[in-house]
Amino acid sequence: MEKVQIGKIYRHFKGKYIFVENVGKYYDGTEVVIYKGINDGGIFVRPIDIFLEEIDPNKEGNLTGQKHRFELVNNL
Repeated sequence: MEKVQIGKIYRHFKGKYIFVENVGKYYDGTEVVIYKGINDGGIFVRPIDIFLEEIDPNKEGNLTGQKHRFELVNNL
C-alpha cells in the first residue's frame, strides 16, 4: 500500500480535488485520512484502506479513468 502524503492535493475518481490535512486514528485503531474538499471546503474522514483502494477504470462514474479512488496530483 502506498503512503498518503500529508499537505498534498489528490483527485477523486469522480473529478473533485481534495487537500490532505492529516492522517489520524479512529478509536478502534483504524487509520483514517482527514481531508478538505477544495471546491466546497468541507472536512471529511475516510479509512486509509478505502482512500487508497484500487477501482475499475471502467467503473460507472469514474470520470477520470484512474485506477485508485484518490490519486496524487503531481502537476499542481
